[in-house]
Amino acid sequence: MAIDPRVWQQQRGYLLAIAYRLLGSVTDAEDAVQEAFLRLERVDLDDIAELRAWLTTVVSRICLDELRSARARRETYVGPWLPEPLVGVEPPLDPVDQVAQQESVQMAMLLVLERLSPAERTAFVLHDVFGLEFAEIADIVGRSVVACRKLASRARAQVRAGAPRFDVSSDDRHRVIVAFQAAVEGGDVEGLVRLLDPEVVFRTDGGGVVAAARRTVAGPDRVAQLLFGLNDLYADASQRMAVVNGGPGLVMERDGIVIAVATITVTDDAVTAIDVIVNPAKLRHVHPG
Repeated sequence: MAIDPRVWQQQRGYLLAIAYRLLGSVTDAEDAVQEAFLRLERVDLDDIAELRAWLTTVVSRICLDELRSARARRETYVGPWLPEPLVGVEPPLDPVDQVAQQESVQMAMLLVLERLSPAERTAFVLHDVFGLEFAEIADIVGRSVVACRKLASRARAQVRAGAPRFDVSSDDRHRVIVAFQAAVEGGDVEGLVRLLDPEVVFRTDGGGVVAAARRTVAGPDRVAQLLFGLNDLYADASQRMAVVNGGPGLVMERDGIVIAVATITVTDDAVTAIDVIVNPAKLRHVHPG
């Protein structure tokens, strides 16, 4: 049965928002949503009591299966694995909690979600971010309501322990980013080190395809040295500030092709993490500026 295009328009943004938070991949999220609508075409709409709930269940189950298979693939991934960057502003949603929506898409939070089991991640995202009832989640993950409550509780504890604090005002964050960029471009070693948190980390995702550090680099001096090296390496590339995963970031282009996307996490007036995606497969969806 052909589906009214308006259904696709009304539901796609919401479903993509769920799928991306579950998978950390724009491409895989789009595939999951597409598959859900293909399945919708094979059922009688009269048998569906609430369309959004039905689609949410199907998309979440597809994502849960993908998460389980992805864990094995990521164990053999070359170098740090980072989520695909989400550049720009997300489509409008029907958020239960705007703060939870924004924080759950930031790179630092997605990396914390990667540490959860597939079932824990699904329960946490669906309940704490999108407000689904545990009875609905139980139907998705195939466990009891009590078990799903425990899954979400364990996930919540890990998120609280591992996620950075997102309590920096946008003005303060912008000020730090501008000073950070000026220090890197100006070769100001002391100024840059002052802006870096004592426990700052630098991760680069090249996937074994593009030259990149295969280990996380930590500490202000080492990170500063690496940043100056990268600035020289990308001297012929243009760069622009952009909203990346709901926070400050940079998009670098060469010859009209996006070659790198970076996110910069700021906490307590200091840069605590820099994550750079250079794997071409993770940048295909990012359009040049």
